[in-house]
Amino acid sequence: MAQRSGPPPIVYLLALLLLGGLGYWFFLRKPPQNPGVNAPGTNPATAPTAATPNNSALSTAPPPPPPGGEAFPPPASVPAGTVIRVDGSTSMVTINQNLKAGFQAQFPGTTVETAANGTDNGIQDVLQKTVDVAGASRPLKAEEQGQGLVAVPIASDQIAIVIGANNPYSGGLTASQVYGIFTGQITNWSELGGGDAPIQVLNRPAVSGTHQAFKELVLQGKDFGNTPNITTLPRDETTGMLQQLGQDGIGYATFAQVVNQKTVRVLPIDGTTPEQVSYPYQRELMYVYQSPPSPNTQAFLGYALSPQGQQVIFTGN
Repeated sequence: MAQRSGPPPIVYLLALLLLGGLGYWFFLRKPPQNPGVNAPGTNPATAPTAATPNNSALSTAPPPPPPGGEAFPPPASVPAGTVIRVDGSTSMVTINQNLKAGFQAQFPGTTVETAANGTDNGIQDVLQKTVDVAGASRPLKAEEQGQGLVAVPIASDQIAIVIGANNPYSGGLTASQVYGIFTGQITNWSELGGGDAPIQVLNRPAVSGTHQAFKELVLQGKDFGNTPNITTLPRDETTGMLQQLGQDGIGYATFAQVVNQKTVRVLPIDGTTPEQVSYPYQRELMYVYQSPPSPNTQAFLGYALSPQGQQVIFTGN
């Protein structure tokens, strides 16, 4: 009998099984070739695809200017005889005076006239074109923006809670206690751990931007209390309010106006003082103008927003 040559049948069987396994892996188990779409270790929701371009370059680009906003480059020169009129927030008296001195020194022969009749009055003056710029310690209302007014942030500020230097109360306050005092729910110093004496609350008039900002920041949009111990002053003036604090009064003012006062004390709120970043009552101070701005407005705001102007705002020189 002739003898068979070649490998035994078991070898062919093993080879067939091996080829089948490789085919299964290749067609059914092989990972996708596009590493950006559902690749192992890739989140399908964030993986870039042809239909979803990478937007990282856009995220670092500066936002576009607000509608109606203008650029205010520092003025190279201002004609002698130029008069710039500024009114508005009492919170910006020091800022106005510092900018006035710096502007007139840099541009001889110019005049900056400043007043402080309150944010609302200043804004109305801009609309009536009796002033060029109004200081504002609150954001513009929608109807004011609709009349062509634009607000430019100039500086940050803190609203300080103050009592007279001779007031026997020696503690601080919580934000909840401040809310209770100015809404008329807390009316006696004994409720705060002090002596048995009524709390005389001095409120600023509604024309005050600080009044409006206080309502939003401190009272969460609620109205001031209507209790007998709360007095609304007839004029928006910080000096007059500080003089009336006495031994049992409490009021509020922009921190820059009271930080160097010897007749009052600034109360810590929730353990923080206005110098600290975590202080709760902070806001922006702005200049408001009518768009399009006049040459005088452009010159003044260009100076105020320049590095030199910003230094003058905070240092006075």
